[in-house]
Amino acid sequence: MYSFKNDYSEGAHPALLKALTESNMQQEEGYGYDTYTQEAIRLLKEEMKNPTIDIHLLTGGTQTNLTAISAFLRPHHAVIAPHTGHIFVNEAGAIEATGHKVITVPGVNGKLKPDQVEAVLAGHPDEHTVKPKLVYISNPTELGTIYKKDELQALKEVCARNNLYLYVDGARLGSALASMENDMTLAEFAAYPDAFYIGGTKNGALMGEALVIVRDELKEDFRYSMKQKGAMLAKSRLLGIQFTELFKGHLFWDLADHANHMAKKLQDGLADNGVTFLAKASTNQLFPVFSNQMIQELQKQYSFYVWERVNDDSSAIRLITSWATKEEMVDQFIRDVKEIKTKFEKKQTTFA
Repeated sequence: MYSFKNDYSEGAHPALLKALTESNMQQEEGYGYDTYTQEAIRLLKEEMKNPTIDIHLLTGGTQTNLTAISAFLRPHHAVIAPHTGHIFVNEAGAIEATGHKVITVPGVNGKLKPDQVEAVLAGHPDEHTVKPKLVYISNPTELGTIYKKDELQALKEVCARNNLYLYVDGARLGSALASMENDMTLAEFAAYPDAFYIGGTKNGALMGEALVIVRDELKEDFRYSMKQKGAMLAKSRLLGIQFTELFKGHLFWDLADHANHMAKKLQDGLADNGVTFLAKASTNQLFPVFSNQMIQELQKQYSFYVWERVNDDSSAIRLITSWATKEEMVDQFIRDVKEIKTKFEKKQTTFA
């Protein structure tokens, strides 16, 4: 049983494990003051060409979203998000549990559009409603699509006009910026959000996300919020070592490239066999549509999520490739799809 279920099934890239092991008996400060975390922060600031940003390392995506968004907002503030947004669908109401309503709108291929933000604002005009204050998007989206520079620029402009914060969930940001369709470097991307994070958990790390706070007013007392939410590790070196390894060279981008390349090969191979997709993606998430009967056959050999019912007879599944996906398993999946399709077609011809 081979898994295309997620991009964190494996542990961590060997270079990170080696660095963790070799530094194991070295004494270090804690709570983000260790030399490795400070080096990781230096490398990231250098990569983004911005020495004024604040960077904090946290363990996971939900923890980062919860800690950041709850710190940025006042009690009556709300979040605007696409209806597929991770904070709305997959985080057990973590944001709303802190008292902040999540207002959703139908995403367009998973994306949020400026006119949708304006429409939400028009529907929340005064103190008798919650006050929308933060716009939440993810890059890539939950459908594997990405935001290009002009789209981020447009969202930034609508946020600036209405004094809203723009926050980007970057759990798979490496995959988005390594996409063949992407037109931004990390430094160029970082100019648009008020805050965002760079996901390590889904790109070769055992755990870890690097939260980047760009807007000055959001920086104050953030470490207090981290501590209060249980997001400040005593052994912060565990995160610092991993991000140092990922960014001291090109490893972070090499791993994202591999995940995307495997997805592209999988996408092309399935398309060659007549498979259609729920959305056109250019990252490591694919949503092919199969008959329910075919899905049952594939589940005998592979692990994946059944994502969305398309009609009575077919559904979209989610296939995710990772930094560690084996190319031979991508080839095997394509061969198995072809074989199963041929078998079903022969049966239909026989009964006809």
